[in-house]
Amino acid sequence: MPETTAPRDAAPSGTVPAPARATTTVQGAVPAIEFQGVVKRFGDNTVLDGLDFSVAKGDRVTLIGPSGSGKTTILRLLMTLEEADGGIILVDGDPYTHEIRGGKRVEVPEKRRRAVRRRVGMVFQQFNLFPNMSVLENIIEAPMHVLGLTRAQATVRAEELLDQVGLADKRDARCTQLSGGQQQRVAIARALAMDPEILLLDEVTSALDPEIVADVLGVLREVAETTDITMLIVTHEMQFARDVSNRVLMFDHGRIVEEADPETMFTSPTHERTQEFLRAVLGD
Repeated sequence: MPETTAPRDAAPSGTVPAPARATTTVQGAVPAIEFQGVVKRFGDNTVLDGLDFSVAKGDRVTLIGPSGSGKTTILRLLMTLEEADGGIILVDGDPYTHEIRGGKRVEVPEKRRRAVRRRVGMVFQQFNLFPNMSVLENIIEAPMHVLGLTRAQATVRAEELLDQVGLADKRDARCTQLSGGQQQRVAIARALAMDPEILLLDEVTSALDPEIVADVLGVLREVAETTDITMLIVTHEMQFARDVSNRVLMFDHGRIVEEADPETMFTSPTHERTQEFLRAVLGD
């Protein structure tokens, strides 16, 4: 579920010493994603308060933490489903919705915003497929209207992706005829059809029956292993995070409490809040 309504409690003094900056970038390289002092409020609730972090190109970074910690808000900002109240977000070094000009924070022109937005794709928890369209039509719609591909070009790419996600035989089926796992695989194919540089995954397995989670995870693992797409993942499924990501960031109260590779994060986290969270979700 989106995390925009959970209240943000003040962190106890001295208990969440968040690092000033979390980064997985090679020194001198332009990050795929960069948040600089980003603030997001919902009424009196400050979800992100001066957040600084970056993700290197090609990285697969998972955000974990309790509901309400700001993880989904980060994805929604990157999808421009929400707009930051302060700070700036950059994609491949390009200002996304705002930039600093003449010492002031100003909006980026809409044409430039759309150009940057095209580099980002997202797979949602609830699939968000068009029920009145076939599987193929769901996948080719955006490439035709946004990327300017012909129907033939978009169809060739869609058929390649359907084969990749194991649904080549479902191209003409209505999405309502598919299982939840199949619909999520169509949603992954639809996102990839836009050739994004960055793929955002928001709790993509949480709406699925446990026995079909492995199918979706397998598709995403293959994408991670065979492409250089940057992935930013929000999930409560720790095995999913461990299998797919190469970096894990622990969030609490809109701050990055700890970051590490998956093996370190899940076997020997150093921060007390991370240890507490993992004990709760893993049942140890």
